[in-house]
Amino acid sequence: MFAIKNRVQLIGNLGQLPVIRLTESGKKMARFSIATNDTYRNAKGERVTETLWHKAVAWGKLAEIAEKFFAIGREVAVSGKLVHRRYTDKNGINRLVTEIVLNELLLLGIEPKLQNEPTEQNEDFEHSHLDEEF
Repeated sequence: MFAIKNRVQLIGNLGQLPVIRLTESGKKMARFSIATNDTYRNAKGERVTETLWHKAVAWGKLAEIAEKFFAIGREVAVSGKLVHRRYTDKNGINRLVTEIVLNELLLLGIEPKLQNEPTEQNEDFEHSHLDEEF
């Protein structure tokens, strides 16, 4: 029998430029969203496409790649583990976040128009809390 592992693989398009941060220890982190499409036929036989959004986090060298090469709409393949974490936001509300922590990243397709300016840190960003021991 084989061991069951927590592993997620997605191919999708980048929905935003990565938000880049440095931890207190100097480790680089990138947060971004990946869109995937699910197409099916409804009860009337009509084709329906749903876009699903997935939150992802890259650390270290993968974060550096994201910072340098990511552009909105760029197709990527990612692999990593699914992580659930809790934090309390600035308003004191407990939040649960589900995200993919990457261990592999592959840039696919042709690079869209270059948009490689990293976004500014946004205090309203849902993931504003960082655990050093992520």
